[in-house]
Amino acid sequence: MAALIKYSGVEIRQEEQVVLRDVSFEIGEGEWVYLLGRVGSGKSSLLKTFYGELPIAAGQAQLLEYDLTKLRRRQIPHIRRKIGIVFQDFQLLFDRTVEENLLFVLRATGWRNKKMMRAHVQDVLEQVDMATKAYKMPHQLSGGEQQRIVIARALLNSPAIVLADEPTGNLDNQTGAEIMELLKAIQQAGTTVIIATHNPAWVRDYHGRKFRFENNKITEE
Repeated sequence: MAALIKYSGVEIRQEEQVVLRDVSFEIGEGEWVYLLGRVGSGKSSLLKTFYGELPIAAGQAQLLEYDLTKLRRRQIPHIRRKIGIVFQDFQLLFDRTVEENLLFVLRATGWRNKKMMRAHVQDVLEQVDMATKAYKMPHQLSGGEQQRIVIARALLNSPAIVLADEPTGNLDNQTGAEIMELLKAIQQAGTTVIIATHNPAWVRDYHGRKFRFENNKITEE
């Protein structure tokens, strides 16, 4: 199994404060991985280093074909096309329809053929059981439906890795379980899925590798 992410002796800082130190791990193709720990323990900071929002302060860090310690600003859009990101707070554009939200992302990542773009949006919406909701505005959708659209957005460019930062944090248990089932199907199709969560039920019901964040360090359980 090829390593998609490889960190060795990495230090991560927020301004001058060390958030994580001596971080070393490898994550391979098609894995299901949990990042576990309290709020403020560094889970989101680690995720931000994956997509270039937070720099690597020290150590060695490789993601796909990118050396994150030498990442240039012009490379960041390219790396983000290969990573799907699912946020707890959705971050949808509320002034446009579901379809227009997804078309906006395709245009931003270099798609140009309008017919192909619309067909691709429909295909991705079908993957998340939202094919009939393309014309809806985000505020007309339930929280679970909005999160399905966020997952559709994450899948638009067929990413090798999907990052989910507390993806069920704003959802009830039943809806959260539906979202976890959807993410599990994505992982079983071959995509690496990395989930930051503090919900023990998901860890119990959906087995995967577990990394614990505590005292500025990460340990695998």
